[in-house]
Amino acid sequence: MSAPHPIELRLSPDTTNFGDLPREIDDLLQQGVVAYRRDRAAAEALFRKALAAAPEALPVYFCLYKIHTYQGNLDAALGAARSGLQEAARQAGWPADWRAWSPQPLAADGAARFALYTLKALAFIHLRREEPEAAAAMLDALRVLDPTGAVGWPVVAELAAGLR
Repeated sequence: MSAPHPIELRLSPDTTNFGDLPREIDDLLQQGVVAYRRDRAAAEALFRKALAAAPEALPVYFCLYKIHTYQGNLDAALGAARSGLQEAARQAGWPADWRAWSPQPLAADGAARFALYTLKALAFIHLRREEPEAAAAMLDALRVLDPTGAVGWPVVAELAAGLR
C-alpha cells in the first residue's frame, strides 16, 4: 500500500477583477460582492458608497445594474445601467444618446466597450420589463456598432427572438 498523498490546502482570493481602479474603490466593490451573498442591502450600500466616491468608475455601475437585475428590481437596474451608459459614452467621447453612435474599432477594454456592453445589458433589462420594442432598437444598434458580437449581444438577441 502506498503512502497517502499529503493534502495541500490552497487558498485563492475570492475576488473579482474590476480592472484598474483606485484601491479604496476596488475594496468597496470586493466587499460588496462578498456581502451580496448574505446581505443584499449591505452590498448595495457598499456599491453606492463607491459610486459617490468615484462616479467615473464604470465597474460600479456594472455592479449596481447586475445586483438589481438579479433581484428583479428592474427599475433600479434600468436607472443604474442608463447612468453607466451615459458615463461610458462621456468617457469614450461619444454622444450621450446611443442612437447617434457610429461604428468604431472596439478595444479589448475601456469606456467604448463598456458602453456597448451596457447597451446590451439595457436591452436585456427591457426584455425583462416586457418592453420588446426598446430592446429591439438597442439590439439593432448593436448589430451595427458591434457586428462581430464581441460584447455578447447575440445571446440577448436569441432571447428576444425566443420571446416572439
